[in-house]
Amino acid sequence: MTEHVEWSEPEVAATPVNAAVTPADAADAARLVAFGLQPKLQPARDQEYTELLRRYREDPPFARLADAVATGLGLVVLEVSPRAGMAVTAAEDSVFAVRMGDYARRTAADSGDRFLHGLAHLAVAAMAFPRPEDLADDGYIGRVSVNGVDAFVRQACRRLEERAEEQGENTDPATDAPGLEAAWRIWARRSAAGATKDARRLAGSTTGIVGKAVVFLTDSGFLQRTGDDSGGTYRTTARYQLQVRDMAGSAALAELLELGIVPVTDGTASLLPPEDTDDLELVADAGLPFHS
Repeated sequence: MTEHVEWSEPEVAATPVNAAVTPADAADAARLVAFGLQPKLQPARDQEYTELLRRYREDPPFARLADAVATGLGLVVLEVSPRAGMAVTAAEDSVFAVRMGDYARRTAADSGDRFLHGLAHLAVAAMAFPRPEDLADDGYIGRVSVNGVDAFVRQACRRLEERAEEQGENTDPATDAPGLEAAWRIWARRSAAGATKDARRLAGSTTGIVGKAVVFLTDSGFLQRTGDDSGGTYRTTARYQLQVRDMAGSAALAELLELGIVPVTDGTASLLPPEDTDDLELVADAGLPFHS
């Protein structure tokens, strides 16, 4: 009698559904990063952007792919959310990095003004988010004005000058070496406004420099203009809050915040009296959102 043998199909290992990355997946991931490089684009106003953000949150393999695309372009992903979109910042070696020297050359004929342009950006950040709790609160909206930022820096200048006098430091640096002069000394000596023959604000004045900074930040999707008072008033965006969080540990920003000059964040120039703090040095060439 022949024994009947039952044969069974060999077991087949389960294959993850999303194991293979298709060209379409790569294209979608790159498309999401491309949206992130358009900082003024609001996700709520673009259906494709909204859908790709949803897919990023719900599809981990796709999220990893998008992160890899960003990394390959020298970008750092700060946040991916409906409020901020795909918020990215450029790493120092990225082709998308904006450097302080390049920015200064585009905004001023005098390369020595790079100190002032960097200080203007730091002051805007400090005024927009003066307290740690403001920076940590996703719902917080900072408000600044051109004249308010200039007043803030000038009060900081006075505080730093007082420190220099108390410690007997040299306050008359060599005229042929402006790069050795502290940024606050250059700012304090510069005209606040000035005017051209047709009453326009001089680009080289301190309010002109602040004006350049806030226009750049507005064009970059970090600020939104809200009015013309006080030289121009602006409110912060979610992207700017993320950007400032990313650089909150910088020595230059700490210098301004730790002076104890806390501005009222409604866009006015009202400042609180400074308090005594330990000595810090301004960091030359540092500015948001630039690399030195």
